[in-house]
Order: sequence, then C-alpha cells, then structure tokens
Amino acid sequence: MTEQKKIHIRNKRATFDYEILEEWVAGVVLVGTEIKSIRAGKASMTDTYCYFDRGELWIRGVNIAEYAWGTCNNHTPRRDRKLLLTGRELDKLQRASQDRGLTIVGLRLFLNERGLAKIAIGLARGRKAYDKREHLKESDAKREMDKAMKRYK
Repeated sequence: MTEQKKIHIRNKRATFDYEILEEWVAGVVLVGTEIKSIRAGKASMTDTYCYFDRGELWIRGVNIAEYAWGTCNNHTPRRDRKLLLTGRELDKLQRASQDRGLTIVGLRLFLNERGLAKIAIGLARGRKAYDKREHLKESDAKREMDKAMKRYK
C-alpha cells in the first residue's frame, strides 16, 4: 500500500487578521482536474471568504492552479466553489454571519483519510491594528517561554 502525501494548505492571514470564534469542516464540490492539482499541492487560500447565495454556502478566493497534464478540459483556477454542510450547520452559519462585524473565512484546505478534499471554515471577527500588535506580542512571549522550557528539560 502506498503512503499518501499529506496535503495541508493554510490561509495564514486569516488567523492574523481575524479572531476565529467557531470552526467547521465542509466538503467542496470540485470539477474535472481540480483534485489532481490539490493532490499535487498546487492550491492557495489567500484572501478567501464565504458567502450565501440562495441558501447555499460558496467560497471565493481559493486558487487551484490548472493541472499540468490537463487538456482543453482543464478547470478555471479562481472560480467560486460550493461548500457542503448539513442544513442545521448552514442555518446556524447564516444567522451568525448576519451579525455585524462577523464573517466566514476559509482557514485550511486538506485531504481527509479517504482522499476527499475538505475546507475548514471559521466564523470570524476582524481584528483592529492594536489587536494585531497585541496578538504578536502574546505569540512572541509564548514562543520565548517554550524555548526556555525546552532548554531546561
């Protein structure tokens, strides 16, 4: 049995720009050669966000590069993709996203143990500039404490 390469594409700006309140894992509707490009690691999630259209959740901003060996049947790299969640989760997300200052952002794209593409999305509140500085100070202090703890072990 061959070992499957771990694919884990992150949206690094999301945790810096937003405070993540809740997180969900959703399936993604893919077409054609998109899964082959994801398995090759040719995807990017910078500036991704989700929106509702006719009661369905869509994600915008995921860039899945065209498959190198694809022919004229290759996919469009930056198209909007439908996310698959249960009805209860969709209702909860739609109500929450209507609150002022909350948005839904894409956090990471990965393949599960069955080889299916999944996207982790989060309900987020935007951070102000001073919040970002405070967050950087906290993460630096935590990193320094972890370094110190490793030295004494």
